[in-house]
This record gives sequence, C-alpha cells and structure tokens, in this order.
Amino acid sequence: MEEASAMRLFTIGFTKKSAETFFTRLRDAGVGRLVDVRLNNVSQLAGFTKREDLRYFTKAICGIEYVHVPNLAPTQEILDAFKKRKGDWKLYERQFVELLRKRRIETTTSREMLNGGCLLCSEETPEHCHRRLVAEYLRDAWGDVEIEHLP
Repeated sequence: MEEASAMRLFTIGFTKKSAETFFTRLRDAGVGRLVDVRLNNVSQLAGFTKREDLRYFTKAICGIEYVHVPNLAPTQEILDAFKKRKGDWKLYERQFVELLRKRRIETTTSREMLNGGCLLCSEETPEHCHRRLVAEYLRDAWGDVEIEHLP
C-alpha cells in the first residue's frame, strides 16, 4: 500500500517585494491557493495586496485561488500590543499560540484548503511573523506537514 505524501504548506510575506517578484515566487513554487491570514487586508499600505486586488491578481497572473481566513490572524489587541507598543516577541508568540489553541484551528481549518496553499502576511521574513506560528502549530497538530517559507 502506498504511503500518503505529506501536506505542503508555503508561507510568504509581501513587504519589500515587487509585484513581479511576489507573483513569480508563488507561481514558480506551484502554489495552488493564496491563504490571506492578515487581520487587516484592505489598507492603502497593502499596495498590490489589498484584498480585492489580490483576488484578481492571483487568478489573472498565477491562475490560483485567493481566500481570506481571519481565524488564522491575531486579534487586534494582540497585534497592537506587539506592533504599536513595541511588545516582546516571546509574549506575542505565547499569546498567539494560545489563541490558535482556543480557536482549535487544527479542527476548524480545512486541510484540503491548506494543502499546496500559501499563508500570506505582510512581514518580510517568517521569523517574527504569525504565518510561521500558524504553519508550525498545524504541523505539530497534524504531524505530516512540510513547510516552505518562500523568500
């Protein structure tokens, strides 16, 4: 009997990336769905990644689906404590992982939707971004998730 292959989950941040770089990386990686995990995705600061523009661009340029999943985003309170008040990353990490646990994302989030999907956030790199925490939380809960952070 053939063993099932691990689920693939990508992550990407859009800060300091041109639209060309961003969409080329998604396409070249073979991403099947862009999963927006930002709490706020309509700000002018988002540039080419505002929700409705992104829905159009991902389909037109890459032929991939776009979904917004705010259940995988931090609360405004957690976000503000870290961003606006220059909070401690370790505290943010603990609070956010606890929020994921309370939301039971491992049972309320579709594996099918995420398989081959790419978690999107604004942070340039995954080290201090909640997209990495979501991916690692699901890998730990589900056990068979390969994570690839797109540069």
